[in-house]
Amino acid sequence: MGTQIKKVSEIPGPKSKEMLARRAAALPAGLGKSTEVVVEKAEGALVWDVDGNQLIDFAGGIGMVNLGHRPQAVVDAIKDQMDKYLHTGALVTTFEPYLEFAELLNKITPGDFPKKTLLACSGSEAVENAVQIARYYTKRPAVICFEGAYHGRTLLTLSLTSKYALFKKGFGSYAQDIYRFHSPNVYRKPDNFTEEEYIDFCIERFDQNLISHVDPSSVAAIIIEPVQGEGGFIPVPKRFLEKIRKVCDEHGIVFIADEVQAGAGRTGKFLSIEHSGVIPDMVTMAKSIGSGLPISAVTGRAEMMDAPHLGGVGGTYSGSPIAVVAALATVKEINTPEFLAQSVHVGDAIKTRLDTMADKFSCIGDVRGIGAMLVVEFVKDKKTKEPDMDFAMAVIKKSVANGLILIRAGLYTNCIRFLPPIVITDEQLHEGLDVIENAIQEVLNERK
Repeated sequence: MGTQIKKVSEIPGPKSKEMLARRAAALPAGLGKSTEVVVEKAEGALVWDVDGNQLIDFAGGIGMVNLGHRPQAVVDAIKDQMDKYLHTGALVTTFEPYLEFAELLNKITPGDFPKKTLLACSGSEAVENAVQIARYYTKRPAVICFEGAYHGRTLLTLSLTSKYALFKKGFGSYAQDIYRFHSPNVYRKPDNFTEEEYIDFCIERFDQNLISHVDPSSVAAIIIEPVQGEGGFIPVPKRFLEKIRKVCDEHGIVFIADEVQAGAGRTGKFLSIEHSGVIPDMVTMAKSIGSGLPISAVTGRAEMMDAPHLGGVGGTYSGSPIAVVAALATVKEINTPEFLAQSVHVGDAIKTRLDTMADKFSCIGDVRGIGAMLVVEFVKDKKTKEPDMDFAMAVIKKSVANGLILIRAGLYTNCIRFLPPIVITDEQLHEGLDVIENAIQEVLNERK
């Protein structure tokens, strides 16, 4: 056994610094990087940089590798497919892996009704396809989304996305007929409300918005992340999701659950909305369904998915055979009782340690999430809850320098998100959490 983090140089070391200089010269300045780690290889929950340092990964490629880096079943599936054909185009030909993967998603996503699946290359594309199909099916223009949401970077999905300064500034104008409603954030509720009263208030505001913002008869779809990702891993209360379902049923609106980050076994169920028992009409999936390969999916009611005319959906790369076989192997391993139980175990271990840290450190305002999708939110004062984004960044820099890969999240960018590969060992998990705890203490000491 022993330590999993092994440093042979500072992080970033000399080779990494050379590569980072090349990046600065060759790539656009707007392409952000959360760390200065330059990767040589990765496996499981470990990453090796070009200087030979061995790091533990708590970012998972922003939730891309729930099954770990280079899972053997996925690597084998890719190698096998490469000996057959790389691309013949799902718009031109038919190949069995696409069918088998669609059949699997149709079967395991929530809802006891006929479903169909459309594949694409990114989460943004999946969301865009879902909204376009909903508009075609309903013959309506409007889409309701929520504060704190992140749905992508295409014109339509960026229009749906919240957090203006980081993602949207300078890129307007945006798509029309987008209406943004308030989404419950229990941590930041008014002090005079109980949690249930606050949810009641949010539901009341939802009803008011259906008068003041848009009439339900004009709404094609309501799209929501059952656990907000970029917004700060905020679980949407069950009663609020039930309210959306009720409104959609009453007015013929399509309910789209965006599971791009919260899905693929991250929360202890295949999809995060399963915790609520609410059944959406469509689900968008990406990230970890492909173990890092570019693939996404929209799975929804068959009559909705069939609405667009022949040739109305699809793309040249959509359903790439290499990505599809990787996704098929991934989802078969993720959607097992053993993997989902491991997700709960990892989440419980992280939350127990973070809760202890929250008792110890006044800078921690909240620990939240579901399963192994957790954040810690840093504040300047526990009572006022004033966000402390500088503290979160300082903790990340110290942690990365000491061999732990971390990234931020949250509307105020004052949260650190925990997205380690679910296959992480207990030893790796607790060593990484030790690094974070030490980093928090060091930052506090420096601020005295």
